[in-house]
Amino acid sequence: MAGEGPGRAHSMAGLYRRMDRPVRRVLPRSLLGRMLLIVLIPLLVTQGISLELFYGNYLKVVSRRMSGSVAADIVLTLDLLARYRSAGDRAWVMNQVRVRTQLDMDWEPGRRLAHTGSTHVLGPMDEDLADALDGSIGRPFQVDWIGDPQTVHIRVQMPDGVLDVGAPRKRLSVAPIWLFVAWAVGSTLLLFIIASLFMRNQIRAIRRLARAAELFGLGRDIEPIRPEGAQEVRKAAVAFNRMQERIFRFVAQRTAVLAGVSHDLRTPLTRLRLSLAMIPQAGTIDAAQFQSEVTDMVADIAEMERMIESYLSFARGEGAETPVAVDVGQLLDEVASAFRRAGGTILSVSVPRPVEGVLRPDAIRRVLDNLLQNARRHGGRVALSASHDARGVVICVDDDGPGIPRDRMEAVFRPFESGRDGGSGLGLTIARDIVRAHGGDIALRPSRLGGLQVRIVLPA
Repeated sequence: MAGEGPGRAHSMAGLYRRMDRPVRRVLPRSLLGRMLLIVLIPLLVTQGISLELFYGNYLKVVSRRMSGSVAADIVLTLDLLARYRSAGDRAWVMNQVRVRTQLDMDWEPGRRLAHTGSTHVLGPMDEDLADALDGSIGRPFQVDWIGDPQTVHIRVQMPDGVLDVGAPRKRLSVAPIWLFVAWAVGSTLLLFIIASLFMRNQIRAIRRLARAAELFGLGRDIEPIRPEGAQEVRKAAVAFNRMQERIFRFVAQRTAVLAGVSHDLRTPLTRLRLSLAMIPQAGTIDAAQFQSEVTDMVADIAEMERMIESYLSFARGEGAETPVAVDVGQLLDEVASAFRRAGGTILSVSVPRPVEGVLRPDAIRRVLDNLLQNARRHGGRVALSASHDARGVVICVDDDGPGIPRDRMEAVFRPFESGRDGGSGLGLTIARDIVRAHGGDIALRPSRLGGLQVRIVLPA
């Protein structure tokens, strides 16, 4: 019994795999075709159930009752004709039946029926009338449904002739069955066409998104696509536009960095070349002068190492780290402690309520370290704070330094824009790159301490 469950699951999985391939061959390959099939099948099933309910229950019941009524009138007429055999009595009986029952009767003496049975029409009327006549008359009969479009002729074989009964169709048919079938088929086609038009519009938006993604993957410079269609398709289009914008910004930043590498490294390399050219020949060199030249070259090499490290850090990004749930308050405390040990001044760390966010802790720690070192380099003291708002986690870094003019608050995020005092000009660029990789944003504004505030917003 223990192995019954896994064995049964394995057999069901095998059956599913065997059935999956033939079903795939039958199903349309396009999304539009599959969506239309999903709409068409329920429509057909619904109309089929409606037709069966009407045709199989209501129409059959009414048809049996109407056929039984006509058969009863004919049986009553036959009984009267059998009792009253004179020509005058028969003429009177037929006249009364014609007036009272709307059945047109004609007596054909000496005639014999060539064949018996009923011609078939669409609907249950022919079978119900034949069953009613067969069960009540007990004589050979013939039913002609197609000879006259307005009248159904019922011919009953009598011993001395044939009784021809003309029954109006309205006494045997509720309504033309083809009209109901046409309504069912027509409504199905109409609903299917309307659904096709709506779905085509939705598929057009998906196709446009797929085409834009293909062109973007080929390196074409395309415009942002206009969100349209269903809400999910609109969200996909907006996400694609944002992705395209981030990739363009990513490529532009790294292109600018690569363009600036040769410019920034050329200066220390030129100084090194000059220093080497000015070193006196061996034997005539002064020890103090030589030591001075070596010190300058070591400083140039250290500057180049710092620049290269900045470039490599910027190029690496922080995409390899896995986002985890982080206590932001604890993270700020750790960053503040490390900054104090490095000689910086932290005025306060304010986290009124517990703040948690899903982020890459090492990457965010690096962002905060860059911001704190910038503040320290400009001689400012720092206050850290964190809170929640409608957009997510908000981290603010305030300092009381000289600040930045408002017209330069966006420009300093460009590579090499703010490089001075030994900096490479990539600190804020790297910070924005990391924050936007989290799906957030970073901005500068005047601080409540009189200097600069860096406001980081991260999704919760």
